[in-house]
Amino acid sequence: MSRRPAQAQRATTRRGEKPKPRGTARRPQRASVLDQAIAGLPMSPETLHKVTTWSIVGAVAAVVLTVGILAGVPQMIGVGFAQAVGDAGLKVDEIQIDGLKRMDRATVYEQVLDQDSRAMPLVSLEEVRQRLLKFPWVKDARVSRRLPSTLHIAIEERTPAAVWQNHGQLMLIDPSGVPLEPVSLEAMPDLPLLIGEGANTQEAARKHLLETQPGLKALVKATSWVGNRRWDLFFTSGEKLQLPEGEDEAIAALKKFVQIDGTQRLLGRGYVGFDMRDANKLVVRRQGVIEPPPPVSSAPTAAPTAPTTTTTTPPPAGTGAGEG
Repeated sequence: MSRRPAQAQRATTRRGEKPKPRGTARRPQRASVLDQAIAGLPMSPETLHKVTTWSIVGAVAAVVLTVGILAGVPQMIGVGFAQAVGDAGLKVDEIQIDGLKRMDRATVYEQVLDQDSRAMPLVSLEEVRQRLLKFPWVKDARVSRRLPSTLHIAIEERTPAAVWQNHGQLMLIDPSGVPLEPVSLEAMPDLPLLIGEGANTQEAARKHLLETQPGLKALVKATSWVGNRRWDLFFTSGEKLQLPEGEDEAIAALKKFVQIDGTQRLLGRGYVGFDMRDANKLVVRRQGVIEPPPPVSSAPTAAPTAPTTTTTTPPPAGTGAGEG
């Protein structure tokens, strides 16, 4: 009786194998965090797949568009897409300009509209800015888009500080000496007059020199930069003051001149000019004669030797003439 169960048991149990316990089953694998997140989305897997696919396509299209615009090649698909965006309504239809006082507004419009396309994505803001900075009046410019169709330009203009006369031409300059535009003799503004080659680059030095003696500033008709090394001052009363070379030396000489003028009244007495190129003495010139010099310092000094040439008439402020 027991032989058949034993044979059945041997038939079902191979040599070397352990019998599996009854009642055991394979446990289900735990879902991953990503699977749980996807399962929690309020959309079907098919819809999620479509969204993912179109997101990838859109990202690739954006990269292609950016590369096309940066490369500047009209044949690229990016430019074509940007042009299509412009045709759909995102194009420059209005230009707002702020800050213009002296520069021609039509010139600004011309620089902005000189583009291959008026599609807003294809308008190069930096290119427009660099074009505007080439104009002397423009100190700085900021260009921005105001969607859907407006380009905004804010311009900071230079301020004229003086009139520079060189080789017979009058030119407005800013405080740093940048030439702005020619000006006629009849339309000269009430600004300081600088005369001479390279005088425009010395505008800051001229201003500093006269600001050390503010009481004399209103009496100066013109300032001449002589030989690219020193100043001559022309006064409204007709005299010329020749100052020595060097910034500190010129400031010191001008201070001494103001002190002497305050006690002995040099200006407005018919003198032709005053020579202080030697900071230790002051030579006073009448027409055709040389006056004895007033003392410049407390130290005794010998009487000056008459120069070999004498200025008989002061050069007009508009000629740019002056001794070295």
